[in-house]
Amino acid sequence: MAKKTFETALTRLEQITEELENGELSLEKSLEKFNEGMALVQFCSGKLDEAKGQVDLLLKKDKTLAAEPFAEEDGGDQNLSQ
Repeated sequence: MAKKTFETALTRLEQITEELENGELSLEKSLEKFNEGMALVQFCSGKLDEAKGQVDLLLKKDKTLAAEPFAEEDGGDQNLSQ
């Protein structure tokens, strides 16, 4: 079995969303898909948290490591070359 990555999990989550939105699944199948989707959401969330931690470590300010939050208001396009 191939190793699960953020990208493959996200792709599968999109497939599950489409299947559920289609509305042609039985209640039992819908619940199975929902549970699978929730597990994928948790996996993706964990991977995003890991990535955020790595980014926080890479940001430097005054020659010391300092975490800088992403500016969500402007799409996260802040100048990181300070």
